[in-house]
Amino acid sequence: MRRKTLLSWSSGKDSAWALHVLRQDPNVELAGLFCTVNQVFERVAMHGVRIELLRQQAAAVGLPLSLIEIPYPCSNDAYARVMDAFVREARGHGVEAFAFGDLFLEDVRRYREQGLEGSGITPVFPLWGLPTGDLAATMVAGGLKAVITCLDPARLDRRFAGRAYDASFLAELPEGIDPCGEFGEFHSFAFDGPMFERPVRVSVGETVERDGFVFSDLLPTPQAPHGR
Repeated sequence: MRRKTLLSWSSGKDSAWALHVLRQDPNVELAGLFCTVNQVFERVAMHGVRIELLRQQAAAVGLPLSLIEIPYPCSNDAYARVMDAFVREARGHGVEAFAFGDLFLEDVRRYREQGLEGSGITPVFPLWGLPTGDLAATMVAGGLKAVITCLDPARLDRRFAGRAYDASFLAELPEGIDPCGEFGEFHSFAFDGPMFERPVRVSVGETVERDGFVFSDLLPTPQAPHGR
């Protein structure tokens, strides 16, 4: 029997590739996406992506999207209350699993597992344990297209902001930077690939530094008629 599953959607490449992997699993009924967004800025937390682009992504992959609004600033307790309410709502609609695009950080996985403990919803990690160098190469070779929306300038030079996540980007990463950015070195926005029915058209706007991070603003551009 297929397990009704929601995918945690950050708007980035790992979420998009997790979607691609889940769609190939005959035991998964992928029912939708969910994403936490900042109430004040109306953007994805950390990635800095506009809600309008999130909605275009969801439409382009053909799945419903649940937006979970969190305050700014957001305490751990406030975040937990909002997420607990969403978990109860999802379980009430028959959801049996939440999928996450995490790769290898054990503390993050434990946090996910503890947050869902006793809820009736099982956490699943379709990309877990894959070597990130191999995964990055597989994603790029597999046609995933993404752009860097946020980076930590203490770890990665700001010239990488707004860059395409491609073979050239990977080749230029300094030693010690995870090729998937799993330590928070950078975040991305996926706009095309095998998980999309059509590309999401964006342009790179202003790059700014805020709260210790560098953000490249992505601007929606007119979408093409139906089809690629």
